[in-house]
Amino acid sequence: MKSLFKTTLLAAMMASVPFANAQAEDVLIGLITKTNTNPFFVKMKEGANAKAETLGAKVSSFAGRYDGDTDSQVQAIENLIAAGASGILITPSDPDALAPAVKRARDAGVLVIALDTPFTPASMADATFATDNFLAGKLIGEWAKAKMGDKAADAKIALLDLSTSNISVDVARNQGFLTGFGIDVKKPNIMRDENDPRIVGNDVTQGSEEGGRRAMENLLQKDPSINLVYTINEPAAAGAYEALKAVGKEKEVLIVSVDGGCPGVANVGDGVIGATSMQFPLQMAALGVEAVVEFSKSGVKPGATPGKAFFDTGVELITDQPADGVTSSTSNEGKSKCWG
Repeated sequence: MKSLFKTTLLAAMMASVPFANAQAEDVLIGLITKTNTNPFFVKMKEGANAKAETLGAKVSSFAGRYDGDTDSQVQAIENLIAAGASGILITPSDPDALAPAVKRARDAGVLVIALDTPFTPASMADATFATDNFLAGKLIGEWAKAKMGDKAADAKIALLDLSTSNISVDVARNQGFLTGFGIDVKKPNIMRDENDPRIVGNDVTQGSEEGGRRAMENLLQKDPSINLVYTINEPAAAGAYEALKAVGKEKEVLIVSVDGGCPGVANVGDGVIGATSMQFPLQMAALGVEAVVEFSKSGVKPGATPGKAFFDTGVELITDQPADGVTSSTSNEGKSKCWG
């Protein structure tokens, strides 16, 4: 991964721009996450701090009070501009709402890198380091379809999303899952316009366990025969499982998710989650710190993975129930790579 990053970095040389060739110890990097409680973002912070310490740079971390707290993220951007940050690494809660603040940062000469959640368009930021979220969803969709076999034709699907705001990561995972399962998604960049009768409905979770439980309860009231549940992330999956368990249906329903956190991988091993797509948040943040330090020295901006609008930090399917035609690793193998 490191060699690919360096290759892409060099391929993205900017036109000559005067830079002061800053020393690493003078480089201030802002890390702005959606929350400071989700293990995914905790691991990002660890990765950023560890890499900054290695390179001699400084990281200043900020987070929203909850997933969707755009005001706190805007204020963090303004604080970092005022502090003279060289770069900002951000997991945007609402990419559209953050666009003006991001533009102000870039106009001030700050390198802005999106982590995990791309802006729309991706060019709103200088670069993006992220999972291919569509592929992450597609892998669990393909696995679920293969696992259900002939029963997939009559599936009853609950979709537990992040929100109704068409946030890029939310849309990509949802649409990827449906595509992998063989459902026509109509417009790939818009959720909830599908008319496949197998879809019972969508509900929102805010990416939390409580949200997952509440959303699952709502959809079970709509159709108690649900037998397949997609969730935006593993905390939502854990909440969905608790709702199913409360009505004695936990053994009748297949749950799939995205994250790759250690609690989620353990839930795969325990049979709570059938399969999950593992991401690598520490890698995203570490590469982001490297990119800002390089930019501060040379003016070189990071590039994208060939054929994509972002730098792909990888995804891996984790399941203890392998399915034909879908490459996967076991939960025991996942334990050596998980986070949180």
